[in-house]
Amino acid sequence: MASGKPAVATRRRNHWGWGYEDERPAPDEVRAAAAGIVPALGFGSVDVEEPVPLEEVELPAPRVEAPEGLRDVCSTDVHARASHAQGKGYRDVVRAFRGRFDHPPDVVAFPRDEPEVEAVLEWCEAANAAAIPYGGGTSVVGGVEPRLDGRYDGAVSVDLGRLDRVLEVDEVSRAARIQAGAPGPHLEEQLAEHGLTLRHFPQSFQLSTLGGWIATRAGGHFATLYTHVDDLVESVRALTPRGTWESRRLPGSGAGPSPDRLLIGSEGTLGVITEAWVRVQARPTERASTGVRFESFAAGAEAVRALSQSGLHPANCRLIDAAEARLTSGGDGEHALLVLGFESADHPVGPWMDRALAVCAELGGSWDEVRGGGGREGAVGAWREAFLRAPYLRDTFVAMGVFSETFETAITWERFPEFHARVTEATEAGLRETFGAGSVTCRFTHVYPDGPAPYYTMLAPAHRGEELDQWEAIKGAASDAVIAAGGTITHHHAVGRDHRPWYDRQRPDPFAAALRGAKAAVDPAGILNPGVLVDPLPA
Repeated sequence: MASGKPAVATRRRNHWGWGYEDERPAPDEVRAAAAGIVPALGFGSVDVEEPVPLEEVELPAPRVEAPEGLRDVCSTDVHARASHAQGKGYRDVVRAFRGRFDHPPDVVAFPRDEPEVEAVLEWCEAANAAAIPYGGGTSVVGGVEPRLDGRYDGAVSVDLGRLDRVLEVDEVSRAARIQAGAPGPHLEEQLAEHGLTLRHFPQSFQLSTLGGWIATRAGGHFATLYTHVDDLVESVRALTPRGTWESRRLPGSGAGPSPDRLLIGSEGTLGVITEAWVRVQARPTERASTGVRFESFAAGAEAVRALSQSGLHPANCRLIDAAEARLTSGGDGEHALLVLGFESADHPVGPWMDRALAVCAELGGSWDEVRGGGGREGAVGAWREAFLRAPYLRDTFVAMGVFSETFETAITWERFPEFHARVTEATEAGLRETFGAGSVTCRFTHVYPDGPAPYYTMLAPAHRGEELDQWEAIKGAASDAVIAAGGTITHHHAVGRDHRPWYDRQRPDPFAAALRGAKAAVDPAGILNPGVLVDPLPA
């Protein structure tokens, strides 16, 4: 059964930061925010800067020109090229804030259907232009920036935003066929017409797309069980320069390596994902949530481990250290906070919450009350609001001279205490050396029976004009520490270009050779998102 209508683009995206142009706070609002933030952090400046306006941005002339048959779906205007020049990481925002776009695409293509995607790829191959698949542009690891070597004569950003429909809904098997360019809100609106949800809510939900989630192995808001998009994919369809790649719809298969698994996490290097069948579910009707306090982060971690191994599968099970809880959730600065929640479309969740709280109590946890309806008040509500507003706050930090960056990883439980100590120590030392001051805090974004996914936030006084060098120094220190201590360079942010040096160290060499071979088979000219995951074989 078909569903939904194409979204009508009536708002322009902010060309330098998060969100839309009409959401940007006015300069006086930024100054008012800085007046409150600076005393709380102990650094930063109330003398806020303003971004370089779009009309003052200068970009180099396009090196390639769209063929006549594609000109009505291609753009070379400054806004299109600037807004597709990079993602939304700290370094991206700093550069764009100052009107600096180092590697803009020459052309931005907005194909309306698969034949036009195919035509764009044919043109790029003939013109020796890199084709950069673009979903919501929310990459924080350099995944959509045309940062290329001299092998290419141009770069084309392939924006899938016009492929945004729910095409079919199978209510018997609870699956839906959805186009890759559907952003989170539009996707959920269409599924809601059927009483269904994909239940995948990353922090970038407002802007990111289904195709981007699949290409980057995105992790959603929910902390246990079905949280990575891997768990939600039934089959994927992608277009390559050498044909269409599509798997069968199956609940599971043992027929060799999975075509879907190779596309999930491929970051646009093996094909342009155009649609997927995904597993959906009934929209929850029963909810309960609370905030549980622990005397230390270590005590909270023991409780989270017990919960993750209990089979209770809480929807939310995010542990936040005391310092971060004070800044984001109204915590007292003395206790770690566990944001705990359950939900169901089938049964009351009270017994599950009762058992989870009993586990927490046995390990020293305390709480005030349990709320229904999703916990939109109290500490849980404060955390939820801070979680969704964080990308906007980061833009304000740039204006007031505050370095704000995150990194995330995963590690098994038995290694976590030593891992956390080593990574925290190395990062704090790097902050002191680079900035002279700063803080690093930690929370668990996702938890598994065999280990957590720690997510670290760094705040420091940036030296204006030196932010990019400072970012590079602390990024290197933190990433080196993660790899040296046995973690993964990324749990859900993807590899992109920024994580390549550490991904190359983490990844087995024979697998790298196999991946290069697969890329050569489907993309012999090496035009698909070059520089991400593996380098193309020599021409």
